[in-house]
Amino acid sequence: MKNILLLTDFSTNAWNALYTAVKLYAAWDCKFYLLHTFEPKDWKMVHNQGDSEDFEINSPVEHDLEERMEETKNYLIKHNDNSNHSFEALLMAGSLVDTVRVLISRYDLDLVVMGTHGKTDSKKVFAGNNALNVLRQVMNCNILLVPNSFDFQRLRTVVYPTEFKHFTPKYVLTPLIELLQKWQSEVHVVHVAKDFRLTEQQKMNKVTLKKRLQGLQVNFDQVNQSASVIEDILGETNFVGSDMIVVTKYSHGLFESLIHEPILKKIGSKTNVPLLVMPDFEPQWKG
Repeated sequence: MKNILLLTDFSTNAWNALYTAVKLYAAWDCKFYLLHTFEPKDWKMVHNQGDSEDFEINSPVEHDLEERMEETKNYLIKHNDNSNHSFEALLMAGSLVDTVRVLISRYDLDLVVMGTHGKTDSKKVFAGNNALNVLRQVMNCNILLVPNSFDFQRLRTVVYPTEFKHFTPKYVLTPLIELLQKWQSEVHVVHVAKDFRLTEQQKMNKVTLKKRLQGLQVNFDQVNQSASVIEDILGETNFVGSDMIVVTKYSHGLFESLIHEPILKKIGSKTNVPLLVMPDFEPQWKG
């Protein structure tokens, strides 16, 4: 059973992310949690009846959002005939990032899915403010960002860029390997560099990665760095017709480069495929 959190602000991009997640994980038993968070104004604290000391929030805004969440959930149930899928709507007051962090452990989440842009974000960059905050601050869960223009049909090809600088624990690649196996996808392991000579550590890491991906359709691609590494990765993504880019959230390196605004503007203009970001918990592996 997969437990997947779907973030929504009811925008077109959020709906597209919901559809993509449902189709991407069509072959799995899934519990989808639909989440909308809000910063409430004019809260009215109402004391519960009886001896309980609990209070609940009572506001017109919250009731309107509850209705919209139920409508969203019911629409998905009605138009998704997959008996392996179930949906639950969650409306929670407070910070999006803090709420996601809480729900990861509460529901033992496998994946957080969201659109790249909210209603008010600039479409000139690949990811808006909420998406960036989740990417930067949610450390212990897989995150899938889906662009508004992406139309998912099937997962044919995946690009996985790496510099072979990091050892990859078995469990880190599990989400990627599961998708590749289920969809029978091809994965392009992309190494962008000016010099492809590897250190002994890089050689060992590459051997380990080959073992992790054994039995799958794998290509190890070398791309000569011409501009920035990120731009070259995007060029390779377009060249092989990739349906997804997958990166590991190392403390430094590709991921850090990826979330800087100038890079995000370039990504937004050069690709419209989803980005799957996998945590690696790297500090736990240092002696």
